Amino acid sequence: MAWWNLPGLTTLFDIVCPPRCVFCGADTPGPAAAGGTMACESCAAAISSDAARCIACGETRSPADCRCRGRCDDWDGIAVLASYGDGVREPVLRAKRPTGEPVAAALAGLLVAKHRETFTGWRVDTVVPVPMHWRRRLVRGTSAADQLAGGIARRLRLPHRHLLRRRRATPMQNELPFDDRRHNVRGAFVASRRAAGRRVLLVDDVATTGATLAECRRALVEAGASAVYAAVVARADRGGVEGRRP
Repeated sequence: MAWWNLPGLTTLFDIVCPPRCVFCGADTPGPAAAGGTMACESCAAAISSDAARCIACGETRSPADCRCRGRCDDWDGIAVLASYGDGVREPVLRAKRPTGEPVAAALAGLLVAKHRETFTGWRVDTVVPVPMHWRRRLVRGTSAADQLAGGIARRLRLPHRHLLRRRRATPMQNELPFDDRRHNVRGAFVASRRAAGRRVLLVDDVATTGATLAECRRALVEAGASAVYAAVVARADRGGVEGRRP
């Protein structure tokens, strides 16, 4: 163990410089979470609170009442932290900035805390981010999906692998009508053959129509993945605020 991680020194450091919530800046009790991130109880509860969702399709219905009957053609299951409303919109936008890595790490921690049993039940063995085209990543300076995937992988003690590549730049999905979004990303992704036999957890920050996740899943299955599940911080539900997603 490194000397700076010794329990006594960690406790002393927390007394001198108390950990702060990455969302609101308030002091948080106890040592900082892995990666130096922490959410206060109030922010964690507000961001994680959500209506019951079907774990198969992600709609805001309980699995027993959902019309999908436990099956979705776009993925093998989806875990959602929250609806894309005012409580989660700001953290998602902050996570997209180069300075937003602590926010992304905290959101990943909240997602795992809420859905750890689900991830265990899915028996996922690899965490994969939805890839950003290299030119867009160069402009932004970071990838929120990549940061989220890394945080989730660390907390689940699973490998974080880049098994997908975006082979062409596409217009932003939120700039297009719903009916055009699947065509926009059709054939935009290619998966590595290293995906063969893997049970993949595919990670993105926000899902609206699910077209991007569905196309990524298609590429992974074509490369031999045995199952592809999705995990997103927010789901922009139709009739809600999905038109304002970044």
